Amino acid sequence: MTVHPDTQPIVLYGSGQSFGLPQTSAYVCKTEVQLKMAGLPYTGAPATPMDAPKGQIPWIEQGEAVVADSTFIRAWIEATHGIDLDAGLSPVERAQAWAIERMAENQLSWCSAFFRYKDGPNFEKGPGRWFDALPAEQRDAMLDYLKTAVDTNLKAVGVGRHAPGEIVMLAVKSLSALSVILGDKPYLFGDRPTGTDATVFAILASILTPFFDCPIRREAEGYPNLAAYVDRMMARFYPEFAWKAAEAA
Repeated sequence: MTVHPDTQPIVLYGSGQSFGLPQTSAYVCKTEVQLKMAGLPYTGAPATPMDAPKGQIPWIEQGEAVVADSTFIRAWIEATHGIDLDAGLSPVERAQAWAIERMAENQLSWCSAFFRYKDGPNFEKGPGRWFDALPAEQRDAMLDYLKTAVDTNLKAVGVGRHAPGEIVMLAVKSLSALSVILGDKPYLFGDRPTGTDATVFAILASILTPFFDCPIRREAEGYPNLAAYVDRMMARFYPEFAWKAAEAA
């Protein structure tokens, strides 16, 4: 007997809570929020990029379907379950939504990643703890691999070729643009969050977590509407999570 996908559970493979965030990875958070927006039941499962079909998290499974990468996960969810996370948006707004997502994911997120991975104290208290449970030799090998992989990616996207002050300047351009786009609206396109809100929220929350000392976080805190937007999204989609509870961590 063939079981319709709707009747099978979705498993979201991701990172879990840490760094003062409901999901360590902004991309796992993005997908989780989109699943919540879609009203689709799911269960979370811990995973690492080494386990993933494309070498990165998140990915989902539903029945025999395996879908990797948050953007393709969203497309599959909408096509398979007949859901439009951008319902009500005009063609122009849909085009703007795509451009906003690309700015957030392909530029702002990498600027933030630089200070999480390349700043010594931030790395030591954050990603540097991921392999603590491993034997010392294996742990050191994994940390070396992580540092090399992130450094390669940062340089490949261009961000890692700039000085820290220049990276902050680039991030501020995106933060300012997001602040102008949001304005005094509750969400990016009005009174209802769309799929793009999941993306922008996840990346802004990753920046605004008090767990890390980051110049981009301090810049983001200077945009009250962005900080309030993250608080609003957190309260709506993670009401049980103690957002900013680790202020002194």
